[in-house]
Amino acid sequence: MEQISELVRQRAPLLSPELQDSLAQRVEARLAGLGPLEALVALEAVSDVMVNGPGAVWVEEGGTLRRTAVTVGESTLHQLIERVVAPLGLRADRTSPLTDARLPDGSRVNVVMPPVAVDGPYLVIRRFRACALRLEDFAPPPVAALLRWLVTARANIVVSGGTGAGKTTFLNTMAAHIPADQRIVTVEDAAELDLQAAHVVRLEARPPSIEGLAAVTVRDLVRNALRMRPDRILVGEVRGSEAFDMLQAMNTGHDGCLSTCHANSPPDALGRLETMVLMAGAGLTLQAVRGQIGAAVDFVVHLARGPAGTRRVVAVAEVRGGPERLATLADAVTLRALPEASPRAFDAPPADPAWLDL
Repeated sequence: MEQISELVRQRAPLLSPELQDSLAQRVEARLAGLGPLEALVALEAVSDVMVNGPGAVWVEEGGTLRRTAVTVGESTLHQLIERVVAPLGLRADRTSPLTDARLPDGSRVNVVMPPVAVDGPYLVIRRFRACALRLEDFAPPPVAALLRWLVTARANIVVSGGTGAGKTTFLNTMAAHIPADQRIVTVEDAAELDLQAAHVVRLEARPPSIEGLAAVTVRDLVRNALRMRPDRILVGEVRGSEAFDMLQAMNTGHDGCLSTCHANSPPDALGRLETMVLMAGAGLTLQAVRGQIGAAVDFVVHLARGPAGTRRVVAVAEVRGGPERLATLADAVTLRALPEASPRAFDAPPADPAWLDL
């Protein structure tokens, strides 16, 4: 940046210092950053930047989609995509039209190339804002107190919700209440969790190389995490057969595991877990899978996104055995015998906690 600034001062000495700095920043963004998208990505309220082929750029800002005044030409768009994927050993072209990548700041990037992208290339940048939130930002204080206690009591929790419901941010917030003397191993397809704990080991899946070799899957990492002496295992999101290995971890003494999955409701989350475990090809019957889920998962916390873009906890469901495996939110927060009703015996919560009054 200093070299660029010096060059701008030499070539444009009549500009004011403010204009020189602005020009230097634009040149740097063009050469090494995200070019015309750099200013949009830097906006605090922007969570997603979407380029629908050459031309207009859209953003989600404060929970609302809007079209920006920024435009991106076809050659510039190709350069941006190459600049993102090439350093990671990835490719995005007609032979590999679907590519996922991660920027150095943790933002996720999805690229779709022609011919799959009819009007493409398409580029989506999803920002992950590492801001310090409290559980009270997602739920009323009594429910937040319950969630805080569940984490410290080493309950196995699955956070469910739709796309953009805030699952990763909420998981990050919950993990902040893990005791400082515990070793945490995180497993993610793309590293997004930003835990501020003292003893954290982060594992990130690796896609296959250009030759289609050397892939390291989330399932590989979950298996390896069991050998790393974890006190807690956090799986950023379960999407496939790794759900089987996560349940195995929960059922073999690794209490206090946290994970997320895409689902429309707590019952739907359990149904998706069943499907993903069956995908592992372990030869288990559906009844056996349901038994494992009932023994492993203690609670499902469901998040939803409101019309104004707010993310809130809308259900805390206790996982039980039998045909009715889920309790409602009211059951979860008013059940005085909560520890005994759970699959395992937890330490008793504080006497007369506030959430019992709901």
